[in-house]
Amino acid sequence: MQRRTLLAALLAAPAAAPALPRRARAQAAPLTVFAAASLQDALRAQAAAWEEAGRPAPRMSFAASSTLARQIEQGAPADLFASADEQWMDYLAKRDLILPGSRRATLSNSLVLIAPPDQAQPLEPREGAELLARLGAGGRLAVGDPAHVPAGIYARQALTSLGLWQELEPRLARADNVRAALLLVERGEAPLGIVYGTDARVAKVSVVGTFPPESHPPISYPFALTRLAKGRPEAAALLDFLTGPGAAPRWRQFGFTLPG
Repeated sequence: MQRRTLLAALLAAPAAAPALPRRARAQAAPLTVFAAASLQDALRAQAAAWEEAGRPAPRMSFAASSTLARQIEQGAPADLFASADEQWMDYLAKRDLILPGSRRATLSNSLVLIAPPDQAQPLEPREGAELLARLGAGGRLAVGDPAHVPAGIYARQALTSLGLWQELEPRLARADNVRAALLLVERGEAPLGIVYGTDARVAKVSVVGTFPPESHPPISYPFALTRLAKGRPEAAALLDFLTGPGAAPRWRQFGFTLPG
C-alpha cells in the first residue's frame, strides 16, 4: 500500500525544470562593471540612462584602477573594466584577460590642485616655494598613492616635470584612490591635494591651480571587455552604449573630455 501511495505521489509531482547550462546561467546574471573611482558619479548617470532604455541595471564596483585590475587577475567576475590610465589596462592585456578588439580610448581629464573650500586663493603649481608655504610646517599633500593609483602616478609625473617631486615626496598623504585623497582635503585634513578636475566638481573643495597638460602624459580612460564577457552580447552592447555618441553629453556634463 505504501509503495502504491509513493508511486502515485511521484507521478503527480511536476517535473523538475532542467538545469541551465553554465553559459546560460552566466548570461542570466547581471553585468558587472569594474571602474576607476573617479568615474563613479558619471558612470552612475550613464547606468541610469542604460536602465531607462529598458536594460537591466549593471552591478558596479569602484576603486583604484590598480586594485580592480589585480582583482580581475585573481578571478573577480567583471565583464567590463574602465581604467583611469593605459598602464593598468596594459597590465590585464599582457595577461590575456581583456577581450581582443574591445579596448577603446574613451575619455580624458585634467589634473588640478585643490584646497579646502575656505582656502580659495589661487596657487601656481609651478611655484614650489609658494606650494610649500601653503602646506605649512606639518601639512601634507593629499594624492592617490603614486606607487599604483593612476591619479597619483600622474601627480608624480607632473611634480617631477616641474622639478618639485624631490621636495614634496616626503610631504605626501598617500591615499588608496583619488576619491580618498579628495576627501582628505574636503574634510580639512590636508591643506592641499592633487586630483582630477572632474573629482573637484563633485566635492566641496576649491580648485586653486591646474597643472600644465605638458607636465604629464595625457590622462586616458580606456574601457574594455574582460575575457569573462566573451559570448555575452549584452556586455558588448553596454560597452557600445558607454562609448557611443549618445553617452558623450553625459560624460561632458561631469567634466570629462572626449578624444577627437
